[in-house]
Amino acid sequence: MKRTAMIGHLTPAHAGQTVTLQGWVNRRRDLGGLIFLELRDRSGLVQVQVEPDSAAFADADRLRAEYVAEIEGTYQARPESQRKGGLADFEVIATRVKVLNTAKTTPFELEKGDSVAEDIRLKFRYLDLRRPEMQRNLVLRSKAVAAVTEYLDREGFVQVETPMLTKSTPEGARDFLVPSRQNPGEFYALPQSPQLFKQMLMIAGYDRYYQLARCFRDEDLRADRQPDFTQLDMEMSFVELDDVLSTQEGLMAHVFRETLGVELPVPFPRMAYMDAMNLYGSDKPDLRFDLKFADVTDLFQGGEFKAFAAAQAVKVIAAPELTRKQIDELERIAKQNGAGGLAWLKRDGDGFTGGISKFVTAQAAELIARTGVAQGGTLLFTAGEWKKAVGALGAVRLALRDLFDLAAAGPQFHVSWVTEFPQLEFDDDSGTWTYMHHPFTAPHPDDLDLFGTDRQGEIRAQAYDLVLNGFEVGGGSIRIHDPAVQAKMFQAIGFSAEQARDKFGFFMDALEYGTPPHGGIAWGFDRLIMVMSGATSIREVIAFPKNNRGVDLMALAPSPVEPGQLADVGLSVATSEN
Repeated sequence: MKRTAMIGHLTPAHAGQTVTLQGWVNRRRDLGGLIFLELRDRSGLVQVQVEPDSAAFADADRLRAEYVAEIEGTYQARPESQRKGGLADFEVIATRVKVLNTAKTTPFELEKGDSVAEDIRLKFRYLDLRRPEMQRNLVLRSKAVAAVTEYLDREGFVQVETPMLTKSTPEGARDFLVPSRQNPGEFYALPQSPQLFKQMLMIAGYDRYYQLARCFRDEDLRADRQPDFTQLDMEMSFVELDDVLSTQEGLMAHVFRETLGVELPVPFPRMAYMDAMNLYGSDKPDLRFDLKFADVTDLFQGGEFKAFAAAQAVKVIAAPELTRKQIDELERIAKQNGAGGLAWLKRDGDGFTGGISKFVTAQAAELIARTGVAQGGTLLFTAGEWKKAVGALGAVRLALRDLFDLAAAGPQFHVSWVTEFPQLEFDDDSGTWTYMHHPFTAPHPDDLDLFGTDRQGEIRAQAYDLVLNGFEVGGGSIRIHDPAVQAKMFQAIGFSAEQARDKFGFFMDALEYGTPPHGGIAWGFDRLIMVMSGATSIREVIAFPKNNRGVDLMALAPSPVEPGQLADVGLSVATSEN
């Protein structure tokens, strides 16, 4: 029989009606000859009562957890003493039960899925995905896709699919390579992003493009990374930075409104990269709580405390009162993030005790004034090379957030922009300059003359990152559209003319044929949904993810292939002997 409705779509208006429902048995209980079932589908759950004199009793007695069943019966209000409000006050009195399929005993209790080892959940992902929490996440994702499509279509964007098999180009991470059977010894690369193709769509005159693009990066994994992931990719022609940012703010506000019913305040606040690093120790600061650094380098320069006296930067953060055990754990975090240590003080009246207090007698009043540390509160310091000092204290700031639940006092979601990134950064390992975002980011027009000089580290990029609750959920830039500027950029990162042409010749040619000013952005869509759903890992919002070792435990991938398949593409597997 055709089902009347999905379970979650039943309303009080169905009371007294005969309904036909189909789904999975969530739970079964026998009470004094009565059988009580909970029937579940994606939309919800309902209690089913089967009375002993019912024709449905024998079939209901066969049901076990996760059997697939069809239930026909009367939808009615539960006894008044059992009502708590809402749709749970209704149940189905079964008149017919049909077993549509049986099920083996599941390897874990679905209702206790959150406490099950992740590898077990991923091995049996088709069962894990039955859990209401997982279904809510994927439904949220689906609604977000619909909201994105609705908004961008209304704004005149054209959806275009770009190639999955393309040329290997240096974009910051390792490529996944695909051997070509028809071109022995040659390889495709799976795209790390559609960057060059979307820029060429602007050259082709499509003006506004978007795509929910599948991207691939062979890099080490963590909670917010996967080897294959989804990127919401967008590009716009004849725009300046403000045009791109305002469009993104409208889109993000629309997505939150349509999926969560949350109104985001727009415009989003903006912060320059150097301010973000100096105040929060991160280029993706969590601004749900206001815990800033103070710079006290000048207070210690040339002083008697040698660890601070010659430091490039001395940064301090005011924390609540901390135990010595808590300070030791925070020092471990600081060291893990590049600091040599974590100095500390405890405020006592107009001075300080503990830690480095014997070195700060003269600076005490100014330290209190600059930091606003409360009576009994703790000051935490990092010192040394600027980037390491601010980065380590940034990690300590996040640890304090978690220790004292500081973000709870702020908004549920805080979105901001970080802008004015450096165009270039120096790679100490290679001894060369490299790009901070990618080599197609346009420099600030006022800084063009700094290319090739000893001040090229000061060049500002027309780049911007979209930050949500301390996660970078989007990044983009105004692009280089002048071939001469693109050549300068390649030269700055050490590419000879021949190397640039070998890697990007097709794109360099395209720039010569009337390239409009353009800019764009890509959202990390999995990461965005992770934050929106409250999940702690993007694996919780992807239907079939890899584990933290890049392995699909359900399909058992990666896996060996037949020798004949390797021979077809001219490859063999080398084995090492111990």
